[in-house]
Amino acid sequence: GTMILRIDDTDIERNTEESLRSIFDGLAWLGLDWDEQYRQSERLALHKKLADDILARGLAYRDFTPLDAVHEGAETEKSHTGGPWLFNPGQREISTEESNHRAALGEPFVVRFRVPRGTGEAVTFHDLVYGEQSKQADDIEDFALLRSNGAPTYHLASCADDVDLQISHIIRGQDHLTNTFKHVLIFRAAGLEAPHFAHLPLLVAPDASKLSKRRHGPIVSVTTWRDGGFLPEAYINFLCLLGWSPKNDRELMSRDELVQAFSFEGVNRSNAVVNFTEEDPFDPKAVWLNAEHIRTMPAAALTEQLKPVVEQAGFNSEKLAQITPLIQERIRLLREVLTVADFFFVDELAPYDSAELIPKKGDAAMAGRVLEKALEALGTADFTHGGLEAALRAAAESLGIKAGQMFEPVRVAVCGRKTAPPLFGTLEVLGRETCLKRIATAIEKLK
Repeated sequence: GTMILRIDDTDIERNTEESLRSIFDGLAWLGLDWDEQYRQSERLALHKKLADDILARGLAYRDFTPLDAVHEGAETEKSHTGGPWLFNPGQREISTEESNHRAALGEPFVVRFRVPRGTGEAVTFHDLVYGEQSKQADDIEDFALLRSNGAPTYHLASCADDVDLQISHIIRGQDHLTNTFKHVLIFRAAGLEAPHFAHLPLLVAPDASKLSKRRHGPIVSVTTWRDGGFLPEAYINFLCLLGWSPKNDRELMSRDELVQAFSFEGVNRSNAVVNFTEEDPFDPKAVWLNAEHIRTMPAAALTEQLKPVVEQAGFNSEKLAQITPLIQERIRLLREVLTVADFFFVDELAPYDSAELIPKKGDAAMAGRVLEKALEALGTADFTHGGLEAALRAAAESLGIKAGQMFEPVRVAVCGRKTAPPLFGTLEVLGRETCLKRIATAIEKLK
């Protein structure tokens, strides 16, 4: 099939270059490429032609009501009588001659669809998720096709573009289910076959409110997750599991596996909750999936993902390929490289409590002896994983202490913390000069 990116930008007030740039940036990060690109605002002639064709066939009418802005929109609006607004009989029955004459004089008007009235007709369609859908035409308002300024409504522009671009499947949020009855009427009026429809469950916040830019800010922006340290493939994996699940209930999946497994039968009808708090904006399941993708991806590929994070923080990424295998099991988000492995990139360690240097069941005197012995052992050791392990184990034996009591003070001395990546690999990457310098500094701290 053909991947089409269509920007629905006919609502001028809500359309900004910033929001448009966010769409492009998000799609580019996710690797969702497209073959053709359109902006609805550049296709207004096509939209107007469809409206004129429907009007010419008597299936739409001009509404010259002075307060037309009141009735340009949704079925939730109320008339001056207090009931639901369905149609304006004073305008609906104007003759074609009078309508054309008033329009020629420049009187402003809204073009409305002439929904069948009093016939008992039902508008029906089959939804690939929700099944057969039906609504009485008498319950559908005479919705606008063209606004009083000549701009198309969402209903008209979408249908005109769907026809022109030969869209086969329309897959959108469940909140558009009610709009589909209107769109079926438009396709029918144009003498065209409607595409297949599938409506997906909505994404909602923990309080069950629909996710929106106004209420939930950056949470709904894809670039927020990108900047938060997510892998694009992990984020796609997370999104796909919101409101859908494969037959085998598997969760960790590559993009190709998701494509192969997808079916509309797996789409849920209930809304999907995105869990977040003010303190933690990211859904725990998304973080877990990201960590799993990090652990299972090739180290070289992870290095390429980590490199921009490290460089943007102002650090040298020269040794990153050696560092990645040491931290791959320890980070959940890409940005955590800056907290888990920061000591690899700095000359001076952040301040730490000298008490951290004291090993279990030991004291400051033992810590001092351990570090002095480590300084001596590492000064001549073969600086490879195996050579470093052999040197430090021999040093522990010569002091008559357990290996762990030897390793703990050395780890804190070179990393500035007790919890750090595997010791011997860390020492190897840091190099002899840095390790000796940091151990000497730790000895001075103890004194």
